[in-house]
Amino acid sequence: MHANTGRIDYNYAHFVHHMGISRMIPVDAFDLKMLAALQDDGRLTNQQLADLVGLSASQCSRRRMRLEEEKVIAGYHADLASEALGFNLIAFIHITLATHSPDNAKKFRALVNRVDAIQEAYSLTGDADYLLKAVLRDLKSLSDIVNNVLMPHQSVAHVRSSIVLDRLKESAKLPLKELAR
Repeated sequence: MHANTGRIDYNYAHFVHHMGISRMIPVDAFDLKMLAALQDDGRLTNQQLADLVGLSASQCSRRRMRLEEEKVIAGYHADLASEALGFNLIAFIHITLATHSPDNAKKFRALVNRVDAIQEAYSLTGDADYLLKAVLRDLKSLSDIVNNVLMPHQSVAHVRSSIVLDRLKESAKLPLKELAR
């Protein structure tokens, strides 16, 4: 950021994970304004974006297309209300593998990708090897996934689950203000 003008250099860049490689994608203050607006409402038209960020609709269109092509904008989706559809239980499931081998990790990864109720899965440091986030209808659904899917799998040695009592915050928004520093 220029100290005199408060503007971000176009050379300022951030990392994007694409095809297993982190690479630098240049973003400027207008890109950041567009990304912030699209995080709030992905259905904004280019004209609406233009009105918000101070560019023409055609400039916004070109910038949006570049950000999409560069995978900075990874996609658009509808944000569904899980409770309205009867998914009233969120559980975090800690998994410890039976053995730590590439083949076992691959088998576990394949299992996780087959189970729709598992929304997120992370490889961890610490006591557990993986942390899974599952969205389920009820305790019986949690019992089924733990006892009939995870525990019997050959790659799994130990399963521990925690049930969410209250969600304090939920956001998929990136802290774009951090990029302006």
